[in-house]
Amino acid sequence: MIDASPLTAPGSRRIGADLKAQIVRGVYPPGSAVPSSRALAAELGVSRTTVTAAYDQLAAEGWLETRPGGRTRVAAGILPVPAAMPDASAAPPRLAAFGRRLMAEPPPDARPGPAIDFRYGDLSGSDFPVLAWRRALNTVLLRRPARLGYGDPRGLPELRAALQGYLWRTRGLRCELDQIVVVNGSQQGIDLCARLFVDPGDRVAFEDPGYGTARRAFVAAGAAIVPVPVDAEGMRTERLAGLGPARLAYVTPSHQFPLGGVMPVARRQALLAWAEACGAIVVEDDYDGEYRFDGRPVESLANLDRTRRVIHVGTVSKTLSPQLRLGYLVVPPALATVVAEAKRLADRQAPGLEQAALAELMACGAYERHLRQARRRNAARRAALMAALAESFGDAVRVEGAAAGLHLVAWFPYAPASREAAIVATARAAGVGVYPVGPLYHDAAARPDRAGLVLGFAGSEPAAIRTGIRGLAAALAGHADRLNG
Repeated sequence: MIDASPLTAPGSRRIGADLKAQIVRGVYPPGSAVPSSRALAAELGVSRTTVTAAYDQLAAEGWLETRPGGRTRVAAGILPVPAAMPDASAAPPRLAAFGRRLMAEPPPDARPGPAIDFRYGDLSGSDFPVLAWRRALNTVLLRRPARLGYGDPRGLPELRAALQGYLWRTRGLRCELDQIVVVNGSQQGIDLCARLFVDPGDRVAFEDPGYGTARRAFVAAGAAIVPVPVDAEGMRTERLAGLGPARLAYVTPSHQFPLGGVMPVARRQALLAWAEACGAIVVEDDYDGEYRFDGRPVESLANLDRTRRVIHVGTVSKTLSPQLRLGYLVVPPALATVVAEAKRLADRQAPGLEQAALAELMACGAYERHLRQARRRNAARRAALMAALAESFGDAVRVEGAAAGLHLVAWFPYAPASREAAIVATARAAGVGVYPVGPLYHDAAARPDRAGLVLGFAGSEPAAIRTGIRGLAAALAGHADRLNG
C-alpha cells in the first residue's frame, strides 16, 4: 500500500507523487497492479474522486496503464532507481567545444553582496522612475493589438525610431531604422557579435584590462584574445600595428572599462585605419556613455567610420535598470540582415511590452528627464565616494577613471598586487563588498604591481558610501601589512 502520513495523504497531486516514488524504488515493479481507487481512498481517508484524479494524471504521464474492466497496473519499461547515491566522481556528460571554452575562464562571483556593496553595474532602486514607467506601461497596455504574435526580430519600429532620434541628439550618430537591432541587454549584443564574426582560432584585439564578461563571450566563441594595453586615453592603438591582422577589435572608447580613459580622435582614427587595413570589425561598447559629469557625452566612434566596420552597442542597464534587459546594436547596413536573423534564432525578439514602454518613455521626453536627474544623483554619489576615500586613506590611495561613468578604480600604491584577494576577503568579512581589478587583466604580467579595487557607486546613497569606505578602512587597518607600508 502507499506510505502516507497525515501531511502527505490529502490531494491527488501528493498521492501521485507518493506513488511515483514507490514505483521508482521498485515497490511496484512494471506490470504489477496498484491498489484500487476505492481501496486506496478508504485507506487514506480521501474521496475516491481524488484518487481517480491522481491515477488519471499518472496514466497521462505514462506511469500507469489502465484497461476498461481491468486492474490499473504500472506501465512496462519503467526502470527502478537505485537507492544509493551515484558516484560523485563519475564523469559528467561531455561538453561541446563551446561549453569547454566557456568554462575555461572562471565565471564571475555570483554570491549575494554584503550589506554595503560597491559592485559595479548595480543601480539604486530609488532612482528608477516608477511613476513614469507605470504611466508608459499603462499607455501601451491600453493599445492592446487585435492579434498577438511574434514581432520583427530587430525590435518594435517605434522603439527603433525613438532610439534613432536619441542617438542623433546625444551621440551625433546618424543611422537608418534597419541598422538598429534591439537585444536583451548589451551582453546579448556582444555575444551575437562573437558568434557571427569570430571563428575558432580567429584573433580578437581586446583592451587589457577590459570587460571580463565580454572577453568570456569571445573566448567561448573560440577567439584567440590578443591583449592590447590601455592607458589614460584608452586602448594604445599604436600597439595594433605590431600585433598583425585580427578578425575583430573590442573597445570601450567613451569610458574605458575599468580604467576610465576616453579615447581621443587621433587614436580613434588609427583604430579605424587598422581595421580597414586588416578587414576587421570594431565592436564599440558604449555601456555607460550617458554619464559624463563635466560635459556632454562623447560622440560615438561610429561617427568617424567611413568604411562601415563599427558595430555600436548600447544599453539601458545603466540608465534605467539592469533587470529590464534591453539594449541595442547599430550595425553597418551590409550586416543588418544577418544580425537580425541571428537575433531571431537566439530568442525571436526582445520582450515586446518592455520595448513599447521604453519607446513611450522616450517619445514623451520622460527618459531624458530621468537621465538628467540620474546624472545629478550619481554625481553626488561619486563626490561622496572620492571624499570618503581621501578622508579614510589619504595618500595611501590613488583614484583613476572618475571623470565619467558609474565606477572608479582605487589603487593602493603601497599594497602589492599579491595582497588584492586578501583585501577583498577582509572587506567582505567586515560587511563591505569590493571587487579586485586583477581578474580584468588578460595578461597578468602587464598589470601594475599594486592592489586595485573597482568601486561602483550607483547602487548606494552617499551616507551608505561613506559608511562603507570607513568600514573598509577599519577592516584593512588590522591587516598584517598596512596599506601605507
